[in-house]
Amino acid sequence: MRAAYASAINPDDPLSGLVVGDLDAPSTAAPDDWATVEVRCSALNHHDLWSLRGVGLSAQQLPMVLGCDAAGVDENGDEVIVHAVVRDPSDQRGYSLLSERYPGTIAERVRVPRENLVPKPANLSFVDAACLPTAWLTAYHMLVSRGRVADAEAVLVQGAGGGVATAAVLIGLSLGKRVYATSRDPDKRERVAAFGAVAVEPGARLPERVGVVIETVGAATFDHSLKCTAPGGRIVVSGATAGYLATVDLRRVFALSLEILGSSMGTVEELAALAELAATRVKPVVDEVVPFSQARSAFEKLASGNVFGKIVLDHSR
Repeated sequence: MRAAYASAINPDDPLSGLVVGDLDAPSTAAPDDWATVEVRCSALNHHDLWSLRGVGLSAQQLPMVLGCDAAGVDENGDEVIVHAVVRDPSDQRGYSLLSERYPGTIAERVRVPRENLVPKPANLSFVDAACLPTAWLTAYHMLVSRGRVADAEAVLVQGAGGGVATAAVLIGLSLGKRVYATSRDPDKRERVAAFGAVAVEPGARLPERVGVVIETVGAATFDHSLKCTAPGGRIVVSGATAGYLATVDLRRVFALSLEILGSSMGTVEELAALAELAATRVKPVVDEVVPFSQARSAFEKLASGNVFGKIVLDHSR
């Protein structure tokens, strides 16, 4: 079976362990409550690069098919989106993601619990559907479930341009919220402004305090996030790309009754709701659609950081 997989772990040069080629399919039969999906499109995430660095993946688990995002067709001919979160009592989180314990999605086929399959809306393309299960689902869960954005009028998204942050900008706008977005890159600020967000430089004073802050940057922006949050507001954290040891002014937290909430991925029910939203009100931003045969170049582009939106692999090419 054709796949992109980790053959070695290298924290300093992750792409040295990436192989795109044939890999034996699992020899054991799938449990009765699992399904096999023929993958039509998959999408890349920074999780794939972390796996190649050995984060959440050990040498004893190699070779491991990479990938968390996919859309395809199940054994019954139904078009589906794959939810990447698998129940896993052996993991302290209570779950693991595809490509951590079980083979991932960047392959001809992927096996998952049948409960992990979400019907793909007919008017949602395989390309767009493949963007949803990780970054977009994380953003949706942060806004809707953890951030309770229905109770807010305005949202701040730190670090627009990254996968989760860009998704949060678009989802927030589709839900009718005023969205402010920061980025160090003038070109990315211009692009999020074109979506309808108010683009500002990092650390800039906002014209209002917001009810929800989407925080994926970490130490570099966290003080700004605190200062921009309205009394009773929520700062929802799902990453720390610019440092995880943030300084928090606790006086502001208790004086303004702020909530700092951790968040990771989302539920299969949320993925179904997100798919309907993507089919009707918001379109995922796709940086590039790359033939599967050129998967290595797609990983190289992801590693370069020169990406706006999702990189999708077309498995038919």
